Amino acid sequence: MLAKADDNWTIFEAAHLLNRAGFGGSPAEIKTFHALGRTKAVDSLLNPAEPLDALPPPEWSKPEKAAELYNSYREKRREAEQKSKGLPQAQAAQIRRQAQKEAQRQRNEMGTEAQNWWFRKILATQAPLREKMTLFWHDHFSTSFQKVKVPIMLVGQNELFRKNAFGNFRDLTKSVAVDPAMMLYLDSQNSKKGSPNENFAREVMELFTLGEGNYTEDDIKEAARAFTGNTINRTAAKVVFRPIQWDDGKKKIFGQTGKFKSEDVVDLIFQQKAAASYVPSKLWEYFVAENPSQSTVDSLASSFKGADFNVGPLLREIFLSKDFYAEPVMRNQIKPPVQFLVQMLKQLEISEPPRGFPIQGQRELGQQLFQPPNVAGWDWGKAWINTNTLLTRYNLAGYLTKGADAAPGLAQNDGDAMAMMEESDKPKKISMRKTPNAARNWNGPDYKKITPKELRENPADLVDALTFRFFQGTLPEKARGSFIEYATAKQGVVFTDKEVAELAHLMLSTPYYQLS
Repeated sequence: MLAKADDNWTIFEAAHLLNRAGFGGSPAEIKTFHALGRTKAVDSLLNPAEPLDALPPPEWSKPEKAAELYNSYREKRREAEQKSKGLPQAQAAQIRRQAQKEAQRQRNEMGTEAQNWWFRKILATQAPLREKMTLFWHDHFSTSFQKVKVPIMLVGQNELFRKNAFGNFRDLTKSVAVDPAMMLYLDSQNSKKGSPNENFAREVMELFTLGEGNYTEDDIKEAARAFTGNTINRTAAKVVFRPIQWDDGKKKIFGQTGKFKSEDVVDLIFQQKAAASYVPSKLWEYFVAENPSQSTVDSLASSFKGADFNVGPLLREIFLSKDFYAEPVMRNQIKPPVQFLVQMLKQLEISEPPRGFPIQGQRELGQQLFQPPNVAGWDWGKAWINTNTLLTRYNLAGYLTKGADAAPGLAQNDGDAMAMMEESDKPKKISMRKTPNAARNWNGPDYKKITPKELRENPADLVDALTFRFFQGTLPEKARGSFIEYATAKQGVVFTDKEVAELAHLMLSTPYYQLS
């Protein structure tokens, strides 16, 4: 067991927990959270009152809609084939291409809708740790719209991660093995006896459960045989097991021999020593800090195995540990783009982001929901920051704090974002003229609410209030002094919303704000 933090905790520690185990909050939310006490606060995160189906996904993502959507695509393809009969080859090809483009357009629209839905769910949820873990599993069991191209399957997988956010990792791995989005992503839908596909067998060991060096090539080859027999029923958007396509011969995996099936392989994997330490190490890096010590890894592994690979007890131990609140850990993690965007919206108390802002921000900062770059997921830590993305963070902060007229920069029509990602992974600079009207009309936060009149009478008080709101801690005296000096110079006769916005933008455009 990790050494526990004592019962007393500071409001800064409460903010740290809310930032790392969620997506931050307003000063009022932090104070309410702090009042719970450390243990009750952690338990409130792990046992949220908000039901799973709060803020439900788009209507088209319901399982009963799968057949309707698939049959609609098939019917349009048949219509295109009928229209092209008897026509010259070039003309017939043009009709088929047009039908394909229309199907792609509809998929892109649904993909964009799914991205917006999940972002808004993250922003509005009263179960922040559940969404934080859903994002963790999405990165861990990485799949992408670019390869899967079936939004209903990706939303279904997202709901699987949410349902199992704090559950049993072994059971979740078994479910992922027969998840249609994962099967499409790793090309295992046609894996059958005599022609097994090794992709999932390799990734489930290398990236999902054990890590490199804890299996052999023979283990992969034999496991691939066990994973045969599963096919995708596209009409129902689900996986069907076909016994005739399953390799029923004996396999030797991790030194054990038997007529293993998919779930048997997962059980064998979790008998390996590395299974107890691999995901706990990733969780520590996700929530706490990079490069955990061997003693920390060993302690986490012991707890994880002792809890039969249930994630909830492990998270509780991490969030109640002394190390989680250590000085080198607090405010020392580079904010991932989604964290940066959501936390900024929460701190500015913006419940409804400007249209286009969520997807534009994600795309330009390099972390689009439902769009991990590859099967290994996103790179984290320092990979989030470079000269371009840092400038983009400052520009996005300027747009939010000062409004579209004072800080133009929201340049992407959210309906085009998914199509652009299919064309290229590289960000493109789009003219401000393409910004949706709703985004161009963005006027900024309600500063009268977050910085009332009495707070503006003293520049030092205003700076200190915004410092807690944005940084949840003290700043170096030099930085604080420069903010006060700036505020004093801007104060004039009356400290208007415009001056508050400029001060807020300045504070958000600092290296300090990139850390959580």
